[in-house]
Amino acid sequence: MDTAVLLAAGAGTRLRDAAESKPLCEVAGKPLIDHAIERLARSGISRVIVTTGYRAEAIEAHLAGRDWPVVVQTARTIDWRQPNGVSALAAAPLLDGRDTLLAMCDHLVEPALYARLAAAGAGDGLRLGIDRRLGHPWVDPLDVTFVATDGDRITAIGKEMTPHDCYDTGVFAVGSAFFEALSQLAAPSITEAVRSLIDRNTALTVDCSDLDWIDVDDPKALQAANEWAGAVAG
Repeated sequence: MDTAVLLAAGAGTRLRDAAESKPLCEVAGKPLIDHAIERLARSGISRVIVTTGYRAEAIEAHLAGRDWPVVVQTARTIDWRQPNGVSALAAAPLLDGRDTLLAMCDHLVEPALYARLAAAGAGDGLRLGIDRRLGHPWVDPLDVTFVATDGDRITAIGKEMTPHDCYDTGVFAVGSAFFEALSQLAAPSITEAVRSLIDRNTALTVDCSDLDWIDVDDPKALQAANEWAGAVAG
């Protein structure tokens, strides 16, 4: 697996005081989208497809304005106000049916987590990187997506869901079955596509509890991300 789809289409309203565009919000002196692309490159990915929507022109200009260690392409979402599956579907024509990593631009992730998912592959549906460290101080329980599992199989997924035994890290390995499930939904969301594959027993997990990640979604998470990224850089 040498390609990643990086979702960067949302409005990011809870970080609006820090940046008009969340992908361009700086963490440790560098935009979030730069962190994501550079870490994907360090994980062994050679092509990144960035899906844009809200303030697409600014993000696309930023991407075009510098040299990257990977091939960077963009795919614009038809309507960024729709669920995030619409953003993922925007990249599908560029994949030619090949498996891909699927990642969130606002998640700061260890490169090894990307590499682990790429090595695991999508299988017959998808694999999701999960974290079993419940109660981790970086995780907002009101915002994180909870996952319930049976061995390596996902049995349920959703916000504020009980029971659950792990967190969704926001990094997936997905294949054509995932995009087919998305395309069949009236309001395509990634969570609903996962649920469709749960019904087929093809939604699996990869344990990443030993690797760090943070969803940079609000000022508290931004502060934690700055401290972590700054410490790593130092």
